[in-house]
Order: sequence, then C-alpha cells, then structure tokens
Amino acid sequence: MIQGLRRSTFSNEAGLGLAAIAHATAKTSEPVREGIVALLEPFIDTVIICNLTALVIIITGVYHNPDLAGSKLASAAFGEAIAWFSYLLAIAVFLFSFSTLISVAYYGQVSWEYLFSSRGTIIFKVLFLAAVWLGSIASPQAVLQFGDAISFAKAFPNLLGIFLLSNQVAIDLEDYLHRLHTGRMHHSS
Repeated sequence: MIQGLRRSTFSNEAGLGLAAIAHATAKTSEPVREGIVALLEPFIDTVIICNLTALVIIITGVYHNPDLAGSKLASAAFGEAIAWFSYLLAIAVFLFSFSTLISVAYYGQVSWEYLFSSRGTIIFKVLFLAAVWLGSIASPQAVLQFGDAISFAKAFPNLLGIFLLSNQVAIDLEDYLHRLHTGRMHHSS
C-alpha cells in the first residue's frame, strides 16, 4: 500500500505544485475554471489509467510472478490479451518519459528564473543535463528513491501553501459557482 501511494504521487504529482506552473500560463479570465480543469489530470491519470492497469494485472494474475515489477508487470499483463501490446507499451513509456523530461525541464527553468532571474538559466540547463545524465547511468531503484525524496521535499511547502490559502480558494470557488449559476460569468477566454 505504501508503494502504491508513493507511485501514485510520482504518477500524478497531486499536491506537489508543479502542474500549477503550467496552468498559470493559461490565458483565462476565470482562474477558478483553470483550477477545475487541473482537477481532471489526477483523476484521469490515477483513477482511470492506473486503476485499469491494476485491474488488468489482477485479472490476468501476472502479479504472482515475483520476477515482474513496474512496466514489465503491466507489459506482461496486457500481453496476456494482446500479444503485440508490449511493443506499444514500450513506445508509450518512451513518449511519457520524454514528455515528462520536457515538462520537468520547463518547470525547473521557470522556477529557476523566478528565484534567480533569467540571467542564469544556462547554469540551470547545465545542471539539468548533468542530472539527466546521472539519472541515466544510476540504478533505477536509486532514481526512484531520489524522486520520492524530492517529491516529499516539494510536498511540505506546497501543502502548507494550500492549507494557508484554502479559505481564499473556497471563497473564489463559491463566487465562481454563484456567477456561473446566475449567468454573470466572464465570457472572454
């Protein structure tokens, strides 16, 4: 169960504050609407995709094989029903990994520029490339443990911020819903 909770946090990063960086770039007159859209991400990722994958793993019974874990476990489970699925899963894992690398680079650069201004972004880029290289030669277990530690470290300040701002969020949501139901909504995107 603990491993499942760690992987689900790693999977959708709910509560860690990274998705807020991407959503903050949206051009909208209704920030609450963008927040509601952001709620769909963990739902689709964890509730739908991860649960469907878990159900396939359980139904096929491949979880009984102690040699299988992670994407190998999912590949074997889906391979029980569709023989060529392991190739499709390999492509999907590569694309998800690559898109994650791009988004983490973007989040890191935006955060770096916020903290240190845009003058030193080359330093961030060099550090990021060094970290990618180091992660590619390190053991997968070490990379996962480091990722878990970083996620844990990001969670505390972000969850504190969520707690401190929760009353303002509730007020803004109530105002948004009131305007939505009374027809007094801002209509510009």
